[in-house]
Amino acid sequence: MVNISEGDEFPPFSLLDDSGKKVTNADLKKGKPSILYFYPMDDTPGCTKEACNFRDNLERFRSLGIPVYGVSVDDAESHGKFKKKYNLNFPLLSDPKKSLVKSLGIASPSGKAQRVSFVLDKDGKVAKIYPKVSPDQHANEILSYISSSAK
Repeated sequence: MVNISEGDEFPPFSLLDDSGKKVTNADLKKGKPSILYFYPMDDTPGCTKEACNFRDNLERFRSLGIPVYGVSVDDAESHGKFKKKYNLNFPLLSDPKKSLVKSLGIASPSGKAQRVSFVLDKDGKVAKIYPKVSPDQHANEILSYISSSAK
């Protein structure tokens, strides 16, 4: 059960990306919306479909100035292999201590992240939560939301 609501401030975090660079919620508050999508595990069928769907739509997100971040409890080394294998063109953040996953209430019984996505507004507040995700169409779903909310 997600324990954060639309309109809430996204909780503070500091995670390493697949290249070892630290990313914090302060990095997301640059006056533009951001996407953080959480997924259970690198290089599994559903997670690969979802990552490739974001990869294939990344230019559309970039044209809107919206960064995309994938997040799981896998370590940076695993993320690096996953990113290379599928030519992923956006950062993957590692939450091996499960601190962000737990603070959001999206840890599965096995300790992995549940498949949940957050669209953050330009001020770092949660604009939209997707608690149920279809991996192969999710990026399109978010793009549809963004284009309709911009009108």
